[in-house]
Amino acid sequence: MEIIGKVSTGSKMDQIYIPKNRSGFAIGNYVVIKPLEEGRKKENSAEKLYFYGVKKLEPIKLDIVEEIMGIIDKTFGDYGNIFITGSFLEEGFHFNDIDILIITENKLNQKIIKENTEKKIGIKAHILFLSNKELIIGLETDPLYQIMLSKCISKKRFVYKTKHKINYKILDLHLLKSKALIDNFDVLGGNEKYDLIRNMIAISLYLDNNKLSKELVDNKIKVTFDLKDIKELKQNLLHKKDFLKEYKRIYHKTFSKIIGGIENASK
Repeated sequence: MEIIGKVSTGSKMDQIYIPKNRSGFAIGNYVVIKPLEEGRKKENSAEKLYFYGVKKLEPIKLDIVEEIMGIIDKTFGDYGNIFITGSFLEEGFHFNDIDILIITENKLNQKIIKENTEKKIGIKAHILFLSNKELIIGLETDPLYQIMLSKCISKKRFVYKTKHKINYKILDLHLLKSKALIDNFDVLGGNEKYDLIRNMIAISLYLDNNKLSKELVDNKIKVTFDLKDIKELKQNLLHKKDFLKEYKRIYHKTFSKIIGGIENASK
């Protein structure tokens, strides 16, 4: 059995925490501690992965990504590509699950992949299946698809040359999600607020024909709401009155653009 832990600072001695629910490593056992980078070598570690917008990834996360790719290979193998996206790729370990996007023309059993992944790596998996056509349509019409794939790790190299198609009716439905922040500011957590703000800002930038990335959207959020760091938002450190005033202004401005687009399209 092998358990991976992270060295943390203690008051008198540095320490490594391991889960209580484990087979082996009983209290009193002697164990060997060695660096993960040197001590963990895989037979297939030479397999190449493709990194897009990911500047740095902790070795333990890279191990997890390779494990996920291997699980999907062994379980199915018949797919176009696999993408790992979302907060898992952010620096540190502040993620709740792993976002996995599988491109396939076939109907795969999501439950099997989800169960195998969670059992093997002990982390919840959020899995999305898309055909190649559905992915291209998403990249052309949905700003969040652009953000999702602006920072990802893929099993195979991918290049998608898509047109910028503004579908005002689809954007109207997407923007409606962000209205929930206005009505539920006090009950929403920091991460929930971030998702709703990101959705609105992404739509606003998309309407101005910007090519979206996570960095572009996050920087726009910081400038718009006068934040030094996105962590202020995720940690719920917002001044309600000032924030909502600016948020409502941008929401209504974006909504007006969308309604104007719908009306012009119907003429």
